[in-house]
This record gives sequence, structure tokens and C-alpha cells, in this order.
Amino acid sequence: MPARPPSDAELPDGDILVSPRYLACSTAIGDPALQPMLDLGWELRHDDLGNAYVSSPDQRIRVGYMPEGEDNALWRITAYQDVFASPRWACTFSDMAPTEFVTAVTTVLAKVHTDGPEHYLRNYPWQTYKSVAPLVSANWSRQAALQQVSFTAPDNLAGLVYDRRALGHERELTTNDTRWYLWGGPKGYYRWYGTFSTHTPAHIVTAATTAVVDPTPVARWNAEVYGPLRAHAEITPIAPRPAPTPTPLDIHRAHVAHARTIPNAASTLRWSTTSPPRRRSPAPPEQRIRTR
Repeated sequence: MPARPPSDAELPDGDILVSPRYLACSTAIGDPALQPMLDLGWELRHDDLGNAYVSSPDQRIRVGYMPEGEDNALWRITAYQDVFASPRWACTFSDMAPTEFVTAVTTVLAKVHTDGPEHYLRNYPWQTYKSVAPLVSANWSRQAALQQVSFTAPDNLAGLVYDRRALGHERELTTNDTRWYLWGGPKGYYRWYGTFSTHTPAHIVTAATTAVVDPTPVARWNAEVYGPLRAHAEITPIAPRPAPTPTPLDIHRAHVAHARTIPNAASTLRWSTTSPPRRRSPAPPEQRIRTR
């Protein structure tokens, strides 16, 4: 029995596959990362610049997609213990960060919000190892120093830094001097980052590190992957979408349409192009009329 061709929904949305995924850059589309929260009916608002904001019904979780923000932080995610106070923790992703990593974080965040505040506000220091476990399993190297511990991908094109210093809470919320600093890509403009402040729950950070080391390639349109990234990434063209397999009804309709194009001998006109007129035979000699 022949294999069923994949449907449009099962095919990647793009014309190339990029691996490792931390070299894929952003899709510059906010919909996939906002969708887990929109599925729960969270409020979506826009400002007059084109930025989008999603908030939980209790205003304890807020997500901003800000292509027209003040810096290169395209995504800002914050969690609040008190809606009138400073955020308990914050997470950001730059404008070059692969969208799949943001989606991994918002998917987990949307789920744990339904489980209660202790699941999206509490951070237990002894669970820190859970956040780096995916990197260890993927054979990322570990370098420990007095002030920080860092993990680096085998190709040296992605990494995670855990800062051991005492950090100011407000500074973590407004700068990239945060407890966790995730990065990927070659040095320069195309390097992306993700930050997580001190009180970010371990399972939120783990969602990002798990997505980063996922070996599954990600789909991109060819023009979205820039030269410096292409020089290091593995690019695989996506095969064209297969023609749909005809159904029995399609076959029947084709036969009917074909039959209608074949002339019926009984109804063909004598002077049509399919049946040329027959030439008259001369009369027999004995039937000719004499003129003399």
C-alpha cells in the first residue's frame, strides 16, 4: 500500500530547513509565540506603533511583542506577584532570536498559569540544575569560574551563562545583566540573546534550553537566513508539496468528462469534420440518357 502523502498542515512552512536551530534567526512574526495565550482567551491589545501586548485575566502575566520598541528586545515577558508592584521576574528575547524558543517559553507559561501562582512565581535555587540538564545531555561543554558558570555548544555558536554574583533586582529588569544569559549565532549583528532574571522559575528557563538543543530542524524562507548564519548552518531544501492523490470521485469525474469529448457515431453530422461527405458514384451506363 503506498504511503499517504503529507497534508499541507503537516508540511513545514518554508522552503528550507535549518540546523542547528539556534542558527535560524527570527521569523519576525509574533503569532506563534502569542498563540498559546490567545488560545486561553487572554486579552490582546495593540498600540499605535504596531506593538502587541497580551495579558492574563488577572494581569499577573504580561507578554509584549514589540518590533517598534526602544531597543532590540523584540519580546518582553513579565510575571507579577502584585499587579501594582515591580515584576517578580522578567524574560527578554532579542529581535534575532528564533521564534521557536519564545514559543517554547510562552507555551509552558500559559500552562503553569492555569496551575496557580506558585507555579509561575516561585523559584527554587536547588532546581537550577534542571535548567542546564538539556545542555549537558546535548554534550555542551561546561566552564566554571568564581563569578559565573557557562555552557557552550560543540560548535561554539551558542551558549548559556549563569551569573553567580549578587545582582540588583531593578537592574535585572532593565538591562541584560541578568541571572541567565542565553545566546546563539556568530559574533556581530546576527547574534541573538535571551535573558532570565533571578526569580524566573526553573521550568521556564528549561523550556528555552530544551528548545535550543532540540535536533529537529526549523523551517525558514530562504531569504530569512542571512549570509553569516548560512556559513555555519546546515541548509536543506524542502521538497515541493506533492500533488494530491485523486479520490475515487475524482477518477469517476475524469472518466465522465473524457467520455463527453468522444463523438457518438450515431449522432455525428454527415458534413462534420469527423465524417467527411461521401463522393457520389457515376450512374451505370444503361441509365445514361441519350441526347441524340
